[in-house]
Amino acid sequence: MPTISERRLNLSDIILIAATRGMLGAGIGLLLAGKLNSDQRRAVGRTLVLVGAVTTIPLALRVFGQQARTADLAA
Repeated sequence: MPTISERRLNLSDIILIAATRGMLGAGIGLLLAGKLNSDQRRAVGRTLVLVGAVTTIPLALRVFGQQARTADLAA
């Protein structure tokens, strides 16, 4: 019988997760775009990617480190 696990997130967790995803995406976008000169684009892009990636680690540990609630699904 399949089971699902459930984790509860509060609003601040959701906002932090969305913000880190946004920083990571913006950094990747700047690295790929041609709007700034090469040195500026790389510096800003790498910084945003680094901040997005580094702030994701504690959030992931917080979410996935929670005791998961499981429920059996009736077939």
